[in-house]
Amino acid sequence: MFTGIVEAALDVRSVSDAAGLRRITLDLSSIGDDLKLGDSVAINGCCLTVASLSGGRAGFDAIPETLRLTNLGALKAGSIVNIERALIAGARFDGHFVQGHVDGVGEVGAITEGAAEWRIRIDCGREFAAQCIHKGSVCLDGVSLTIAELDTSSLTVAVIPHTRKVTNIGQWQRGTRVNLEADMIGKYVRRQLEGAGDLSELLRDSGFKA
Repeated sequence: MFTGIVEAALDVRSVSDAAGLRRITLDLSSIGDDLKLGDSVAINGCCLTVASLSGGRAGFDAIPETLRLTNLGALKAGSIVNIERALIAGARFDGHFVQGHVDGVGEVGAITEGAAEWRIRIDCGREFAAQCIHKGSVCLDGVSLTIAELDTSSLTVAVIPHTRKVTNIGQWQRGTRVNLEADMIGKYVRRQLEGAGDLSELLRDSGFKA
């Protein structure tokens, strides 16, 4: 489990392919020395397992399915990625519940630069937009953000200078592909309502009157 509060934006040291896997290597020494084999780390919001560790240099293996459904397939040496280690039980909880299970990939449709904020429109498609609510939370490339505007197939977030500085958002431009994860709680609620049938009938059966 993660929170969408990025610990560091780091450059990929190397990318290599072998035995049907893609090995992504990062130097994580700057975010602590307690990392161990098997730990979960979110890379651009995608939960991966530490598969190799030498000093502070960690290797992560991504399977073809992960490369297909996320933007990790486009990574190369020098790419900047957002990093967050898994949440420690009992720690202060900022952001929102993030599983690291990417729902899909959206595209930066427009960036409006202001003195205090960037407003960034993400073209996410109808299916993903239907899982979001205005002023709700969304995870973009592993960053927990609040939805400032919501359309049928896009959403807009307002990003402050600090967030641009400490994440890879400062590198985004029109056409940049970003990993999307909708709010987990919203997805469960939607699933339950879909399984319950017509919402108006459900409310009537529960004693609510029109």
